[in-house]
Amino acid sequence: MGQGVLEVDDNSFESEILKADKPALVDFWAPWCGPCKAIGPVMEELENTYGDSIIFARCNVDNSPNAPTKYGIRAIPTLILFQNGKVFDQVVGAVPKSHLEGLVKKAL
Repeated sequence: MGQGVLEVDDNSFESEILKADKPALVDFWAPWCGPCKAIGPVMEELENTYGDSIIFARCNVDNSPNAPTKYGIRAIPTLILFQNGKVFDQVVGAVPKSHLEGLVKKAL
């Protein structure tokens, strides 16, 4: 079990995600986004299972516009899997837990 889903912003994104020593799955979301709310509990479940191997993080696009702009995010929720500071894979939209779990397993 890991440390819980990490909250990242424009200030901490590089140090927490890009310079991390393990893969990181970042959920780009906003509080007003209905489908985003469905992803939150799934991220927590996955973090409970894979949190020792992968960082699970959330980035509120309303509070941190730089990271979403840098990665060309046009719709939320968008989940990007980073490995060694680079985009490894990504998913757009509220997808089932099994889909996200498959994404996580690719990085292990």
